[in-house]
Amino acid sequence: MTGLVLGVELDGDGAHPAAWRASAHTPAELVTGRVVADRAQLAERAGFAFATFDDAPVAPADAAGPQARLDAVLRAAYVAPLTSALGIVPTVHGVYGEPFHIGTQLASLDYASHGRGGWLVAADADARAAAAFGRPAVPSSTAADRAADAVEVSRRLWLSWEPDAVIADVPTGRYLDRERVRHIHFDGDDYRVIGPSIVPRPPQGLLPVFGSAALAERIDLDVALFDVVSGDPDELVSAASALASTLRSRGTGLAVLDLEVALDAAGVPAASRVAALDAHAPWARTRARFTGAAPALVELLAALATVVDGVRLHPAVLDVDLEELGRAVVPALRARIPVATPRAGDTLRTTLGLPEAARLPGSADRLEESA
Repeated sequence: MTGLVLGVELDGDGAHPAAWRASAHTPAELVTGRVVADRAQLAERAGFAFATFDDAPVAPADAAGPQARLDAVLRAAYVAPLTSALGIVPTVHGVYGEPFHIGTQLASLDYASHGRGGWLVAADADARAAAAFGRPAVPSSTAADRAADAVEVSRRLWLSWEPDAVIADVPTGRYLDRERVRHIHFDGDDYRVIGPSIVPRPPQGLLPVFGSAALAERIDLDVALFDVVSGDPDELVSAASALASTLRSRGTGLAVLDLEVALDAAGVPAASRVAALDAHAPWARTRARFTGAAPALVELLAALATVVDGVRLHPAVLDVDLEELGRAVVPALRARIPVATPRAGDTLRTTLGLPEAARLPGSADRLEESA
């Protein structure tokens, strides 16, 4: 490990359902590249190891708030050349999405970011999501299996080109050596992928795959994101320790806690800020949450660093809390404990402290066996 891994969620206007009411731009500007790029660049300057971009195939539940959103891969691809160190991890749904398209899209993202791409795999079996993709709905009991298959297909596709497959031999007019490009021969429940990929092997070989802790039993995750519903710091650290240990015992690479954050800002206590937003739309508690001053958050993160591999922060209002995190939290935390710091030119795997990926996880070489 290279230190505590800090991530940040950059979807929408923030974790609070009424965050758009406290933002510095109009709701219409959410679907502009400027807002997406500004936030990603701020997260990079703050020193976050990675940023995630949430996504959903159905409209947000709050009909009073902004309804339009840009596709997560589109947002990630847009900010890729506008950043140089930040890991870029879009949410892509693995139940109803076309696995071949998922794999090639993400490989292209890895090229656009020079090896900083990742994938946060989602496994939502919602029938409305199926309709959005034009696919028949599947029961929730098989959703994780479908997502696991999509991950398997993508990983096989990423490795279907050997590292030296591209030869670009001008005298003979050959771009690639066909002997170094392999078929993957994958049979799913209702599809078959022969391969190989139409995109050469990504810079990282295998992009880091993130996912919820619930998927860790079915998918070899590089990063498992887990929740703890607790408001007491001591209880939070204790519960996080137990869950992180369980995830590591299953072979997960990194155990990363999700933590919602609302900070004191511009002389206004965080509790007052949250109360004002709650008057418009209550902020349901579904994961751990910190509300208070920056120094107290630094103390909590330092304590969590002793039991988890990383923390993904969900700022209540991005236009307020993200700036406070970069100004008053991350620098102070780095002065206290080792924190994974991305550097220009490093891959996301390097930043996360993951080993180089030359083979599929969980097998000596399943790709060779399928050839």
